[in-house]
Amino acid sequence: MDIKKMIASKNYKRPSDDELKKKLKDIQYKVAVESNTERAFSNEYWDNNNIGIYVDILTGEPLFSSLDKFDSGCGWPSFTKPVVEEVVKYKTDNSYGMLRTEVVSKNGNTHLGHVFKDGPKDKGGNRFCINSASIKFIPLEDMEKEGYGYLKEIIFKDENTKED
Repeated sequence: MDIKKMIASKNYKRPSDDELKKKLKDIQYKVAVESNTERAFSNEYWDNNNIGIYVDILTGEPLFSSLDKFDSGCGWPSFTKPVVEEVVKYKTDNSYGMLRTEVVSKNGNTHLGHVFKDGPKDKGGNRFCINSASIKFIPLEDMEKEGYGYLKEIIFKDENTKED
C-alpha cells in the first residue's frame, strides 16, 4: 500500500472560516486559523503517551504518528517527522524578532507550529513542535471507527503496537 495515495488531497477539504468559527473552540480557531500559539505545558497533548495518530483539526488529514512523538521538554507535542513529508508545508516565520520555520498542513493550510533542528539525532535531528489546538488525537483503538483504519498497518508496523 502507498500511504501517499491513501491520504490524497481530495479527501481532506478545509471548511469555510464561518463553519470553522462554529465548529472549533476559541483557542483552536486562534491557533489553527490565526497562527497564534497556545501555552506550554497546559495544552491537551503535550504529555499524551497513548498510541494513535494526530490529524489536522480543520481537515482531518493524518499528520503525525504517536510512534514519532517524543518528550522534548518544551511543553508542546514534539515529533521527529510527519507521517509522510507531503502532508506538511513550510513557511519562513520572522515574527517576534526570530527567524523560524513554520509548519502548516498541506490541505488545510492550518498553522501547526514550527520545526527546529534540535530533535533526536538518531531520528533525523528534527523537532516538530506542534500546537495541540491544531491537531486531534485518534487513539489506535478508535482509528477504525473514525475512518483511519486503513493507516494502522502502514503506520503501526511494529508487532508491539498492534491491537489485540
